[in-house]
Amino acid sequence: MLCAADTSEEQTGGAGAVFLKNLQRDWKRNKYIYLMAIPVILFYAVFCYMPMAGIVIAFQDFEPAKGVWGSDFVFLDNFIAFFTDYQFPRILKNTLLLSGGLILFGFPVPIILALLINELHWKKYKRVIQTVSYLPHFISLVVICSLITEFTNSDGVINQVLAMFGVEPTTWLMRPELFKPLFIVSDIWQHAGWSSIVYLAALSAIDPGLYEAATIDGAGRFKQLLHVTLPALIPTITILFIMRIGNVMSLGYEKVILLYNSNTMETADVIASFAYRKGILDMDYGFSTAVGLFNSVVNFGFLWLANTFSKKMTENSLW
Repeated sequence: MLCAADTSEEQTGGAGAVFLKNLQRDWKRNKYIYLMAIPVILFYAVFCYMPMAGIVIAFQDFEPAKGVWGSDFVFLDNFIAFFTDYQFPRILKNTLLLSGGLILFGFPVPIILALLINELHWKKYKRVIQTVSYLPHFISLVVICSLITEFTNSDGVINQVLAMFGVEPTTWLMRPELFKPLFIVSDIWQHAGWSSIVYLAALSAIDPGLYEAATIDGAGRFKQLLHVTLPALIPTITILFIMRIGNVMSLGYEKVILLYNSNTMETADVIASFAYRKGILDMDYGFSTAVGLFNSVVNFGFLWLANTFSKKMTENSLW
């Protein structure tokens, strides 16, 4: 028994020594990469992980004057108040519909755009198309929303064009049924080009020999797309889709607040904008933190389900 224990300790010590030796070798080889990673690690530690301690506010009737430890604990009262609020069904429905629309219509567009750009062989023209498609991503959201408002006014450019075909002018943002389409289409226009960069990088990593072999076998461009390009993109598409599913509830409040009004509140108000009004305007910090925690838990649930399903069906997963 003692001999067996000694042997086990020697094996453990040997494994530890090997690990340290490999770590030292890797540090000498990649020390500058590790040094470059330090600011990133510090950023996430300070601004992402340390604030997680504030989750305790979700279970309190938080008052800034009393601080975290001086405020009264109300346990699940904030969550109960959120779930029983008359606005809860509406904002949950709007959040899921907007996120679902962005996934259904917005997720495939960068893939299609990357495939189309990849087919361009004139380099200068290709660079122009890429630059033009990337630019909207860098425009301020306030400017984007101002453009949407101006273009969709009753005397805006869109209505002037439609008037030529006999369509009566209308203020689009005053019509509840048009808010979601406007939100989704404008989001696709703003982010499709930037999101295509990842797919273009994946396309550039495909071995040209595969296309040459497919050409020899008599495959045209379309068959090469089906049997070479898309299979090579599947791992990238899968990972990004899983991550997108994990952000279903993380629909930002900024664009919603900049575009909605009293007429469109019924179809435009989402969980994030509701939490903003409660937390910032009404100063109910415990309630808004509870809403944020609810979003995070639901997002993690979706992420876990999507990852588990993907692992079983495609063998591609985050973990």
